[in-house]
Amino acid sequence: MTADTDFTLLPDLAVRSLGGAVIWANDESFAEKENLVRPEDSTYQPATFGHKGQVYDGWETRRRRDEAGDAPEPDDCDTAIVRLGVPGVIAGIVVDTAWFKGNYPPEVSVEAIAVEGYPAAEEIAALDGWTTIVERSAVGGDSRNPFTVDSKRRFTHVRLRMFPDGGVARLRVHGVATPDLRWLDSGPFDLAALENGGLVADCSNRFYSHPQNVLLPGRAQSMGGGWETARRRDKDNDWVQVRLAGEGVLTMAEIDTSYFLFNSPGAAALTGIRADGSEVELLPRTVIRPDTRHRFAIDSDAAVVEVRLDAFPDGGLARLRLYGNLTESARARLAAEQGEIA
Repeated sequence: MTADTDFTLLPDLAVRSLGGAVIWANDESFAEKENLVRPEDSTYQPATFGHKGQVYDGWETRRRRDEAGDAPEPDDCDTAIVRLGVPGVIAGIVVDTAWFKGNYPPEVSVEAIAVEGYPAAEEIAALDGWTTIVERSAVGGDSRNPFTVDSKRRFTHVRLRMFPDGGVARLRVHGVATPDLRWLDSGPFDLAALENGGLVADCSNRFYSHPQNVLLPGRAQSMGGGWETARRRDKDNDWVQVRLAGEGVLTMAEIDTSYFLFNSPGAAALTGIRADGSEVELLPRTVIRPDTRHRFAIDSDAAVVEVRLDAFPDGGLARLRLYGNLTESARARLAAEQGEIA
């Protein structure tokens, strides 16, 4: 992975499993717009024809023609709008044209907007004020096309445009969640959750699956919905380090090994990391069981900004939850970032 695509280590804010949805498209004649945000990679089975032609696992529009039946004008385009699963600061976009070889769009662009409340899809489609985050750019067929985004603004929706038409398999919108502070103020919450602004900062191993999975909402539906490491052949242990939504004091933790029957860790420990880099024990090394949701009270008043989970010696986890409250200084910082009055 090059520096230009390091952003793909950040969570996909548009993915369906985080609550993302394709709310509007001007056309989906050949393949449904909803496919754009499916979590799994696009698949293809040749010579699989339905009433509208070859079945594609992506979003595909008709071939454009003008009123005279001629080819489209240079600026003609098809458009889809995605509501992010949680608002956030976007670091990069991947326009994946997997399996679209003779029917991919030659060029694409991406715009974004921040919308309050829950307007109807048609209202959002008609809004002015969209910000271009990916200029009109050439893309290849049957390939992942990454674009770095240089913006610190918080967005709620993105708009993908294909020039002039064609098919895109998946749209990935990688970034850091920045939820509404009013939600976080409502009481104790999971400071590790992606939807609340938590983020996996680093991990020892990502051989089988992405570590960000452990912070997704809901329960994993299979072993593939969590984070699993390769088998260790040394005396060290695997670990994952989580950056919390903000500095906070934790009261409860949940370590979930659901679906990991013969490959869960034998034990786990939680270590808090303060803003100055010093460490504090939150949960000593504790035996954990396969296919089990473990809940532990945390008896510490230390304010921490990150938490490291050590898994002994290796294995898989379905979910990690870290419940608590923001400190006043963290709340004030988030309020300033969102332009609110602390």
